[in-house]
Amino acid sequence: MGAQYYGADSENGDRIDDPSEDALFMMISDLNNSDNTFVVVQPDEDDPVWFTSVAVLDEGGYEIVRRDTTRNVHEVTTATSINDIARDLTIWMAARDFPRRPTTQVSEF
Repeated sequence: MGAQYYGADSENGDRIDDPSEDALFMMISDLNNSDNTFVVVQPDEDDPVWFTSVAVLDEGGYEIVRRDTTRNVHEVTTATSINDIARDLTIWMAARDFPRRPTTQVSEF
């Protein structure tokens, strides 16, 4: 069974379905400059409308890309704290649209 919402894939072939913040932290921690230089997270569907990636920079730190075509978002930033990256990506991904996720309804009493 595939991911319910999204999957994280690293260059070395590791995959985690619906990764938690801790799982993202571990995947980013495993990145290196030789054979595992990036992680991509995107919806588990044929033509995803958003993705985010984390790549190792030669000079140290990480490049983070966030792309969401439905919201016209394309951000490229750098960071050094894996903890901050994992937390920020988890928050960013929680705000994305997922076709199979139930919508939240607010009712007035």
